[in-house]
Amino acid sequence: MAKKICIAYSGGLDTSAAIPWLKENYPGCEVIAVVGDVGQGSDELAGVEQKAKNSGASACYVVDLKKTFIEDYVFPTILTGAMYEGRYLLGTAIARPILAKAQVEVALKTGCDALSHGCTGKGNDQVRFESCYSALAPQLELISVWRKWNLRSREDLLAYLAKHNVPTTASATKIYSRDRNLWHISHEGGAIENPWNAPPEDVWMLTADPRQAPDKHEDVSLTFKKGRPVAFNGTAMSGDALVAKLNDIGGRHGVGRVDLVENRLVGMKSRGLYETPGGTIIVEALKGVQELVLDRETRHFHEHIGLTFAELVYNGRWFTPLREALSAFTESVASKLDGEIVVRLYKGTATAVQRKSPNSLYSETFATFGKEEVYNQQHSEGFIRLFSLPERIRALKAMHKVD
Repeated sequence: MAKKICIAYSGGLDTSAAIPWLKENYPGCEVIAVVGDVGQGSDELAGVEQKAKNSGASACYVVDLKKTFIEDYVFPTILTGAMYEGRYLLGTAIARPILAKAQVEVALKTGCDALSHGCTGKGNDQVRFESCYSALAPQLELISVWRKWNLRSREDLLAYLAKHNVPTTASATKIYSRDRNLWHISHEGGAIENPWNAPPEDVWMLTADPRQAPDKHEDVSLTFKKGRPVAFNGTAMSGDALVAKLNDIGGRHGVGRVDLVENRLVGMKSRGLYETPGGTIIVEALKGVQELVLDRETRHFHEHIGLTFAELVYNGRWFTPLREALSAFTESVASKLDGEIVVRLYKGTATAVQRKSPNSLYSETFATFGKEEVYNQQHSEGFIRLFSLPERIRALKAMHKVD
């Protein structure tokens, strides 16, 4: 039986109950809490160490992961063009591998023999965390409290904490379930669960109602180096600082709202409302660079990579050979993605309106509709005849003109 358990801790109701439950059901065990700071904000992190200790943890490690999260997990993901089911920028999913990795590192450093989390048995996160554990520390025992305990509701959890004299600020009524980090915030539960309900006005936290956003557009410039945004309006910034800046600006213009009914990994559909203001701007700008620099075959194949990569991230398959191989391909493709893109923000939209790159394949000389000397339009005749040869042969056979 486990003697020292490392739990991924958020300070929320589930993990607050998980710590005393572990100590009760694994007599004599010590519980170490690990909090990964991926930009969830001071409201969630304030007093989290003391809260963990009040729940029974012997220690609580708060690990600052914001810069690494954005630059080593988020940016490599958007480089692939990954969007789950065409719209979700994977804000929750992409945070799980770095959180699990930080937890495993603390567990190994402190001599823990088991890992635990507070993910429910109905969600995607249990798969994501446990897949990462398997890849990083398969020798450690896994304890999933939601699959073991008989607590089944918010009321059950509150009653359990009261019984064990564990203080909590949670209440019996929780309108929405949220997950927040520097890249996004998600909202589920309450009126959102009925797909016929329009998004409640009180749900949004990062973005203004586009109808109430400024009546004048705002242009922002992003500079890219090898596919990564490195400067905002000409000022160099780290990835986390740049995302935070764009969150503020994009949020003010109502950019980045998504209302999605998605297919969960465990088989059911769920509805989520997502806000990714800064990410939406960066993705739009990155597409602008790709449009200039990537040749046709590479760009089209790149779209297939994005579909596969999105599924890998969503399904918790970050620490796998295929993900590593696709990342290597994407880094190669991104090696020429340098340039500057201006994105116009207006009433909930983000649109690339100006583009330039030293590696651009765009030639105004070739593309112009005006008089030019480098493209002989008569040359297209032979190309079209060869390109359409299969259709020509099929039609002639139907007319019995060829054998």
